[in-house]
Amino acid sequence: MKNTGIILLAAGNSSRMGTAKQLLSYQGKMLLDRTIDTALEVFNQNHIILVLGAYHNEIASKIENKNIQISINDNWQSGMASSIKVGLEALIKLFPDLEHCFISVCDQPFLTSEIFTEMFQLKENSNKNIIAARYSDTVGVPALFSKKHFNVLMELSGEQGAKKIIQRSMEDVETFEFEKGAIDIDTKVDYENLKSKE
Repeated sequence: MKNTGIILLAAGNSSRMGTAKQLLSYQGKMLLDRTIDTALEVFNQNHIILVLGAYHNEIASKIENKNIQISINDNWQSGMASSIKVGLEALIKLFPDLEHCFISVCDQPFLTSEIFTEMFQLKENSNKNIIAARYSDTVGVPALFSKKHFNVLMELSGEQGAKKIIQRSMEDVETFEFEKGAIDIDTKVDYENLKSKE
């Protein structure tokens, strides 16, 4: 994926879960490890930025043998926008030729490397500057943004995330069907339902 990087958002405090959901195990591997390993299958390790915030010391200490870049968002409590900004700034600094950026989260257990590659191919075959996953009658992450939208991503505030940009730029969006993207882990019930299917 030429001139393409990825920001993995994992800075939240998992308030509805009551514990760091990044560290929850599924099929013998932490959710965060699953996401990082999936990214490493398709991205240069130097082009992966993991944004941590709450629990960052605990989480960082449990990520072993992952030679990726970690950025700490000290302002994580202000919302997802600050993490996107921290991640994008770090990625551009490391990768000045960056043309495209994926934004993804760590609690979609059915995310695969093929989804990233197919979304990138969709970008190459379309004239759109945003490729967004579609599931449960909505659009969201993972999402691929071309450089054209970097400044707008930097201007997000508070709880606004990538979905905000997608929704107000639909004329420049192509969607990718990712039905299982609707399955994310926000509560203990979500996690129990996931584990019951192991």
